[in-house]
Amino acid sequence: MRTKLRRLPILLAALASVFAVSCAPVESPLTLHEFDCGVIRFGSIEMFGVGDDETDVRDMIVPCYVVEHPEGSLLWEGGLPTALAEAGDWVESPPVLLRLDQTLADQLPGIGHDLGSFDYVAFSHMHFDHVGVANEVRDATLLIQQAEFDAAFADSVTVPFFDPSVYESARNLPRQLLNGEHDVFGDGRVRLIPASGHTPGHQVLFVDLEEEGPVVLAGDLYHFRESRSGKRVPSINVDSALTVATMDRIEQLVIDGGAQLWIEHDMAAFLERQARSTAYR
Repeated sequence: MRTKLRRLPILLAALASVFAVSCAPVESPLTLHEFDCGVIRFGSIEMFGVGDDETDVRDMIVPCYVVEHPEGSLLWEGGLPTALAEAGDWVESPPVLLRLDQTLADQLPGIGHDLGSFDYVAFSHMHFDHVGVANEVRDATLLIQQAEFDAAFADSVTVPFFDPSVYESARNLPRQLLNGEHDVFGDGRVRLIPASGHTPGHQVLFVDLEEEGPVVLAGDLYHFRESRSGKRVPSINVDSALTVATMDRIEQLVIDGGAQLWIEHDMAAFLERQARSTAYR
């Protein structure tokens, strides 16, 4: 009996240790969801600084993303304007064709969200194919670079491919104006990185996923693989020299962080990922 009593404190200590571990708070996984928010078809891609004879790619995917973090949720990118889905086919918008088969609003319930359930919303930039649901988002705090906000809501439009009517309601969202890098949830895992040049306040999103690894969602820093390999600058960019400097800076970020860079409009890469998963952790 004495032997058993001597072992009792050791047994109780072991049980207490196991109990403490089992009751310790478990951090919720960081998850990145990817959605098909439309397709743009080009006849010529020379406006992007890529020759028509350099690639036969003419279709660009238009993705949207949702980041779910233990401290909240972020909608990144807004896709093509929702009204395009009513056509049920290609819509001519010279010099391109546009197609939206399923709205983001119709896809979000699959992950338990709607356009009024996000804590934050951020767009890489103001072009119509990235802010298509801006007028439908409710209550979320808009995270936007000051230079982008000033250009988007100026009295006159100076940025090509910007349709103020698609973006007007975003003016009324709660907002946080940024002047540089922003750590969205305060732990370094979801960061907005300024990447000006394409538009005055273009930005990219860094997401540090546990299983997938770090990912940079590059907005329109690049449009094609040739854009990245050859540092091609589209003719519609507001500042060519700044674009090249931004490319260099983001590429160094990718190297330093051991990150993947996702060219958001890369249809082939999008389809490869979709065949594997639509949620990344």
